[in-house]
Amino acid sequence: MSAAPERETGVAGRPRDGAAAREPSGWRWLPVTAVVIALDQLVKAWVVAHLTFHGTMRVLPILDLTLTYNKGAAFSFLAGASGWQKWLFAGLAVAVGVGILLWLRRLGGRRQRLLCLSLTLILGGAIGNLIDRLRIGHVIDFVLAHWHSVYFPFAFNVADSAITVGAALLLLDALLESRRPKKENV
Repeated sequence: MSAAPERETGVAGRPRDGAAAREPSGWRWLPVTAVVIALDQLVKAWVVAHLTFHGTMRVLPILDLTLTYNKGAAFSFLAGASGWQKWLFAGLAVAVGVGILLWLRRLGGRRQRLLCLSLTLILGGAIGNLIDRLRIGHVIDFVLAHWHSVYFPFAFNVADSAITVGAALLLLDALLESRRPKKENV
C-alpha cells in the first residue's frame, strides 16, 4: 500500500498487529473543535448583548459575569502594548492551530481518544479567541470567579476554559502514557 492513498483518505494506517481494520485519524474529533468555537461565539454574543462594559451579573455565589475586553494574551499579558500584539497572538494561534491539525492527522482517532480530545479542545479555544482578535481587535472575556470579596484578577471565557481543560487533559494523557508498559519492538 502506498502512502498517497493513505494521505488522501485521512486514515492513520493499519495497526501493528496486522488487523484488517484501519483506524481513522484524529481528525474524526474535529467536531469537538466546532462545538467549542460555536459555544464560545454564541455565549460571547449573548454577553455583549446583555451586559454593559464592566457591568456585572451574579450567577453563583462564587461566579459573576462581567464584560471585559482583553487586547493581550493570558492574564492580559501585553494588553497595554500599542496594537502589534494583536498580530503576534493571531499568528501564534494560526501556527498552533496548524501544528495541532498536523498532529491530529497522525494520531489514531480510536486508540488515542484522550489525546485527540485534549488537542481539539485547545484548537477550538485558540480559534474562538482568534476570531475575536481578527473581528474586533480584542478578546471578549466575561467569567469572573471570586470567594467572598477576593476576586480572581482576570476574567476569562469559554475558549480560555477549553484551552485550560485541554491542557490539563494533555498532561493527564502524558502521565497515563508514561505509566503504560512499554512494548518491545520485535
